[in-house]
Amino acid sequence: MTVQPVVEGAPERRRWLSILAKAPSTEVLAAWESLAARPEYRALRAPEIGMVLVRGRMGGTGDAFNLGEMTVTRAAVRLESGETGIGYVAGRDRRHAEIAAAVDAMMQSADLRPAVEGAVIAKLARTQDERRDTAARKAAATKVDFFTMVRTRSPG
Repeated sequence: MTVQPVVEGAPERRRWLSILAKAPSTEVLAAWESLAARPEYRALRAPEIGMVLVRGRMGGTGDAFNLGEMTVTRAAVRLESGETGIGYVAGRDRRHAEIAAAVDAMMQSADLRPAVEGAVIAKLARTQDERRDTAARKAAATKVDFFTMVRTRSPG
């Protein structure tokens, strides 16, 4: 039996919310400023700072344990056209959470989505992919292959 998402498009939304949350604040704000049309919105939940409990698993598969607490900022906004967006970001950056919520709401609008997807989401995703590739190349450069040495026997 497979579990169906409660909301149509939930995996897509999860993806863009993840991209917005992981992107540095400066990049999110720059992408926001680059948008030609930024609709008016009102805060449903003004950006607020709080704590969340982070859970971990030994080896990624073991029993869950409480790793510690982490500071997060969250916000919720509604566009004048009615779409509601949320934003959660690590740390204490209120503006980042607010812009993430506004972009989330815009991504739910059929009229605004194409422009926002290209100018904000795709741009941030590309930058994150480049960073990940750079880190992977640096890590691969330090890999040691212990099986390259050949043992030789001297006669006699």
